[in-house]
Amino acid sequence: MRWLCPFLLLMLASCMAYVDATSTRYSGVETFPPTDPATVQVLDREPKARHDRLGEVKLDISLDPPATVADIDNRLREEAAKMGANAIYVIDGRVSAADKQRKLVGIAVRIRQ
Repeated sequence: MRWLCPFLLLMLASCMAYVDATSTRYSGVETFPPTDPATVQVLDREPKARHDRLGEVKLDISLDPPATVADIDNRLREEAAKMGANAIYVIDGRVSAADKQRKLVGIAVRIRQ
C-alpha cells in the first residue's frame, strides 16, 4: 500500500499537459525592469513599429496530452515579461514526433513608444 501513493502520483503527472520554457537574453542589449505578463502582447509576426529585440524564449510543449493555446500564450508572456518585453512573436514552431513534443521559439521585444 505504501508504494501505491507514489505510483498514483507518477501516473497522474504523466497525464498532464506541460509547457516548459527556457529564456536567453541577448548580450549587449539594454536591460529593462520586468513587466506585467498581462500587458505583454503575443503577436503573429514581427512588429512593424520600432522595437528592440531583447532575447529568445524557447518552449517545449506536450502533444499528448496537448497543452492549450492559452497555456502556451501565458508561458510566452511570463518569460517575455521577465526580460522587460511588452510583446513577443513566434519565429519557429515544429513538432518532434519522436519526443512527442512541439517546440516553439519566440523573440521578446520592447516596442518603442
